[in-house]
Amino acid sequence: MLFRNLTTQTAKRADEEIYRIKELLANSDAIMIGAGAGLSTSAGFSYNGERFEKTFSDFEEKYGFHDMYSGGFYPYDTLKEHWAYWSRYIYINRYMAPPKQVYQQLYEFAKEKDYFVLTTNVDHCFQKAGFDKNRLFYTQGDYGLFQCSEPCCNETFDNEEMILSMLEQQEDMRIPSELLPVCPHCGKPLTMNLRSDNRFVQDKGWDAACERYEDFVRRHKASEILYLELGVGYNTPGIIKYNFWNMTNSNPKANYVCINFGEAAVPKEIEKRSICVNSDIGEILCNLDGANLS
Repeated sequence: MLFRNLTTQTAKRADEEIYRIKELLANSDAIMIGAGAGLSTSAGFSYNGERFEKTFSDFEEKYGFHDMYSGGFYPYDTLKEHWAYWSRYIYINRYMAPPKQVYQQLYEFAKEKDYFVLTTNVDHCFQKAGFDKNRLFYTQGDYGLFQCSEPCCNETFDNEEMILSMLEQQEDMRIPSELLPVCPHCGKPLTMNLRSDNRFVQDKGWDAACERYEDFVRRHKASEILYLELGVGYNTPGIIKYNFWNMTNSNPKANYVCINFGEAAVPKEIEKRSICVNSDIGEILCNLDGANLS
């Protein structure tokens, strides 16, 4: 379906929006959560500023970039330096918990419901917060997985042990040669399991998560379901945003909520069954926790 006209619903009072969202969370038969980068940003996973400088000041001084994304794309001279950078990057964004309790707050609202999570995030924050791994579909990969750079196989490899070794043993912004990750099957370099081109590996775990997602959609295509979109932008809108709009439009019992600081909008076709909030997600979840439905 082509949605031509969007509205931000800015006329709604904040307290009325909070009450209505909490009512939908309480009364919906099921909740489909769609999460983008804005959710992790709200949880404190910033990629510049103090958090960047604390971990990458030496790389910043040498190469002149000022955020983690730029460092991730920098053409380092050697793989030893590349993995010195990426081991730090992966550790703080995958294996450390975010500074704020936003994901835990969200879990408190979802845990007693029939829920499923569709996310383009690759930082694994949902599972760290207690969400059931069988109710999660990470469509774009996982910082915690390596894959063959070729790739020679449809397989991924847990990287926690390797990352910790790189972190502990690096010196002068380089890791030892013996820690360079290589494919156990063909010997080619391993790389991150992140979707960036047609070499992205969708392994058995990815396929199983996709099947569980599709099953959830089928089971609830005519139920009273809430599509809760959090921090999803327009880099890959076809994965979450457009799907949520279409599924809400095709099911008269469905409702749609979008919380996204500065980018919350909804098509006029589903406006009457939608709520848009242009605010920080963490603040809204705190307000929801304090809202009284009685």
